[in-house]
Amino acid sequence: MDVNGAVAVVTGGGSGIGEAVAKSLAAKGAKVVIGDLNRAALERVAGEIIAAGGEVEIATCNVTSDEEVANLMDTAIERFGRLNVAVACAGIIKDGFMLNVDKETGKVKKAMTTDQFRAVIDVNLVGAFITIREAALRMVNNGWEGVLIPISSVNKSGQVGQMNYSSAKAALALWPKIIVGELQAKGVHNVRCVAIAPGYVGTPMVKGMNQDALARLLDGVHIGRLIEPAEIANAIVFAVQNDAMDATCLEITGGLIANGLAK
Repeated sequence: MDVNGAVAVVTGGGSGIGEAVAKSLAAKGAKVVIGDLNRAALERVAGEIIAAGGEVEIATCNVTSDEEVANLMDTAIERFGRLNVAVACAGIIKDGFMLNVDKETGKVKKAMTTDQFRAVIDVNLVGAFITIREAALRMVNNGWEGVLIPISSVNKSGQVGQMNYSSAKAALALWPKIIVGELQAKGVHNVRCVAIAPGYVGTPMVKGMNQDALARLLDGVHIGRLIEPAEIANAIVFAVQNDAMDATCLEITGGLIANGLAK
């Protein structure tokens, strides 16, 4: 697929990986529609894309809402005439052990709440489902060449303290084979699906975490540093451009060989 002239929707586009993806696609000539709950962040990112010569539209969007996600996709079609790329970057974290046991008493002093678990699943998994579904049905119904990109994580392998987050990301890593298998079964060949599983990315949230914990994480990364959001964005641009990339999950980790926090 030629990125130049393609129309892309990016959720979570107001910051982090979503922002980097939107800017990278726009720099390559894509027409971008970004959704996020934070209107001010959307306006800032859009302003920077326009200043760099790109084309962009914004829409406030809660990815857990069928109506708002459908509106996001329709905004792309109404403004730019079609839809070719959907990147589901919106996500949250609410980390914690399922059971936090006091080392002295051996008794549970705190437990992950159902709300804490459900909130992450609702945004990171259900929200991604709604995003990918709404994009796919428009691509299929209109015969547009398309690429669906859910964002998984290297923590799909299971990260201590992230039962909710890892559960969602493990599911997303499976989607490309399931989605492409279903499309293949129905004779649909114009839409691909590629998941991206980043390692530890240098977003403001990660850079601002406890520095000792961050150092332990980086002990297990071969390149010895955090991955830049732009490096994830570059991988997504590559996946869009390469038609042979399909039904797979790409790990972009900087050579993650050990999980420092799990030691």
